Amino acid sequence: MAATLRCALCSCLLLCVSGTVPKPRNARIISVNLHSILQWDAPRFHKGNISYTVQSKSINFPGNTYQNVSTNLRLTECDVSSLSAYGDYILQVRAESENNHSDWATVRFKPMDDTVIGPPDVKVKSESGSLHVDFIGPFADHEHDKWPLKQYYGSWNYRILYWKKGSNTEVAHIDTKHNSEMLSQLEPWTIYCIQVQAVIPEWNKTGELSGELCEQTTHNGVTPVWIIVTVLIGSMLVVVISVPVCFFSFFF
Repeated sequence: MAATLRCALCSCLLLCVSGTVPKPRNARIISVNLHSILQWDAPRFHKGNISYTVQSKSINFPGNTYQNVSTNLRLTECDVSSLSAYGDYILQVRAESENNHSDWATVRFKPMDDTVIGPPDVKVKSESGSLHVDFIGPFADHEHDKWPLKQYYGSWNYRILYWKKGSNTEVAHIDTKHNSEMLSQLEPWTIYCIQVQAVIPEWNKTGELSGELCEQTTHNGVTPVWIIVTVLIGSMLVVVISVPVCFFSFFF
């Protein structure tokens, strides 16, 4: 036990004397809507300032070599959104201090698989007993423009979940390929809550839910039969009574 402890202490002393830089820890990718950041934790090193180099290599083509993504970084993160969304990469980062550097810390990254699909923007409007739901996005930043993510994935549906507010009934849902949907056959003068998310079957991906929006339905616009009958009978009575009255009034 004592010998093991002495060996560990000797190793630590040799590490400090040689100036070897420990490699970054906990390398990971944070990616939302194809906006992707490589992050890592700084190594424990107290012998000077540290900078970082990030490299990438596409593994779609076996002969590829590592290319610099960024050098002389002072922060513990690097934006890698410029990599092709359809690629499959090995990313690596190392720490550097003066003429010394650490080993590489690596992480694999497939943007289309690994990115999180954010929620769409949703608007709800009450119309004649139905709820008209419009939704758009989410979007990916692309060279100063915003492109709908569905242009990248191809297979793309929106799922609309809705339920009566405060009710314990099951949540109903509708899937659509369009950017709007009319929720009909709802109870009049009832508050319904709605959330929308993207569903991508071919990629086995489900997007995050939008914020909960609640809207009250109005009257369904269909006139009840009893009102129609009442108006019809009333009109007939008005005609039956008014004609004789007008006739006798004219006569006298």
